[in-house]
Amino acid sequence: MIVGTAGHIDHGKTTLVRALTGVDTDRLPEEKKRGISIELGYAFLDVPGACERIGFVDVPGHERLVHTMLAGATGIDFALLLVAADDGVMPQTREHLAVLSLLGLARGAVAVTKADRADAARVRAVKDEAAALLHGTPLEGAPVLAVSATSGEGLDELKALLFDAARTLPPRAEADAAFRLAIDRAFTLDGVGTVVTGTVHAGTVKVGDTLRLVGGEREARVRSLHAQNQPVQAAHAGQRCAVALVGVAKDEITRGQWLTTPAAALATDRLDAVLTLWHEEAKPLRSGTPVHVHLGAASVPGTVAVLDGDTLAPGASARVQLVLRHAVGAWHGERVVLRDASASRTLAGGTVLDPFAPQRYRRTPQRLAELDALALPAPEARLAAVLAHAPNGVDLRRFAAAQGRTIALDERLGALRHSDAHGDWALGAAHAAAARSAVLAALSAYHARQPDEIGPDAARLRRLALPRLAEPLWRALLDALRAEGALALRGAFVHLPEHGVRLSAGEERIAQKVAVPLAQAGFEGAWARDLARDGGESEALMRTTLARLAQRGELHQVVKDLYYPMATIAKLASIARRVAAEQGSGEVSAASFRDATGLGRKRAIQILEYFDRIGLLRRVGDVHKLRADSTLFAEAASS
Repeated sequence: MIVGTAGHIDHGKTTLVRALTGVDTDRLPEEKKRGISIELGYAFLDVPGACERIGFVDVPGHERLVHTMLAGATGIDFALLLVAADDGVMPQTREHLAVLSLLGLARGAVAVTKADRADAARVRAVKDEAAALLHGTPLEGAPVLAVSATSGEGLDELKALLFDAARTLPPRAEADAAFRLAIDRAFTLDGVGTVVTGTVHAGTVKVGDTLRLVGGEREARVRSLHAQNQPVQAAHAGQRCAVALVGVAKDEITRGQWLTTPAAALATDRLDAVLTLWHEEAKPLRSGTPVHVHLGAASVPGTVAVLDGDTLAPGASARVQLVLRHAVGAWHGERVVLRDASASRTLAGGTVLDPFAPQRYRRTPQRLAELDALALPAPEARLAAVLAHAPNGVDLRRFAAAQGRTIALDERLGALRHSDAHGDWALGAAHAAAARSAVLAALSAYHARQPDEIGPDAARLRRLALPRLAEPLWRALLDALRAEGALALRGAFVHLPEHGVRLSAGEERIAQKVAVPLAQAGFEGAWARDLARDGGESEALMRTTLARLAQRGELHQVVKDLYYPMATIAKLASIARRVAAEQGSGEVSAASFRDATGLGRKRAIQILEYFDRIGLLRRVGDVHKLRADSTLFAEAASS
């Protein structure tokens, strides 16, 4: 169990922790000199008769160090709010209580410290004042004890309370939760190397595991572990943990980063959350308000957009979008606290719903329904509900990462599925049926408008029918419709099975005449003007005929007036697939394709760009990558 101390400066937090544990958490020379806590301090206490150890996070009480207090408060299990008997409730007492309440802490106690410095009546008055302060907060009704670190008064009673809370702490371990540690300190030890410390928010880590630093892409191996200040082979959620890392330097790590299982690593600068405005705030929270966002051990400036209306009233809750100055790690269910733009007052707190918040359509009924689904308690129920409200599909791996989990996905999820190296997509049954109807309706309308064309290419049909459907699901949908005979593909073109483009007698004559020269043109292709000249036909008639043949799917027009027959373009596609396989990464560069085909660089680029347009490849920077979900010319590749 992790206990977080809180309270006004000089109300005895460090002294009480030392009296309970024998450890002085003020470790910095400046802290010794000034007699106040500046940085987070840690101490530990064994629970008698149990294999359990209580960890104490001693936070600074000065108003200018609330950001440090917040870095230590996230992830604690039990709040210990201190109020000095000789001072009573002070400004930072109230703000620290606000922080604890907005972090959702409902387990805790109040210690009225320095009881030896006040008479019995004063101690009773301060205890009553502290109990009244808790009214209307999650800690309402928490025990209030009078203690003195000097005389020992009340220490045994406080220890007994803490021991009982530790023994009855609900389990936090989840079998499929990804490991997440919020880093609040990094340092170097001789003979050990780089060490980071923090509270484990979820999951389990073992010596030898590989973890990723978020934000950033650096990965490091776990050399050794200390949990609750003891050497261990594994650590789990709810423990203070020190992780010795191999492969990363101390200077590459800052407070606020996370150490996570690589599969769940993510960083976001835009997230949706459910937020409660502190009931003592004088004004509503308005959209566009600049704030400081505290999440884990990180603090980042940002702005608020209220999704349920334009304002959030004091004491009320609503869904909001937080737009951050820079990316931070965030997962579903993580607690978030907001302070004002000057970082002088705590405003609100809540939990993250979706770290992948959209920039557009963020207040539509569909999006708000998705947020309702994400508010459900169980991850399996959340996923099923999100699928029911996601007409464009769900990337299940991305969803699992956002949930901070390593979910073993149910193969029965979704009526339409597609998996590749880039994601694992699913589309719900109702949306799959609607998508099928939309495609067939769009094709029917296209044939009615353009009866002389074979049909649109697959990319154009997607723009007409389902422009926002995830592309992997679009390819899977086309394959499913083709397999059931609902539509047909001729090269890159899609049409209803009963639809076809007929040639006139003159066009049939020219088609037969150009078949041989087109085949003989090889990888260079044939220009319409050359075919017209060599065949003794007018250029206008030749262009019309070639365009009609392309509409039928019998020719491919790579650039204006440059045509390839189906057999040749299939061979070029087969070469592109082979080059992608040889590269290992699925990439096809212009140079490698040029060398494989013997073409010049310009023609090679033209063909690759055509393959991009029809969906065989996709452009990524200066290279073209084979689409793992594309079945175009697959028959030629396997023959």
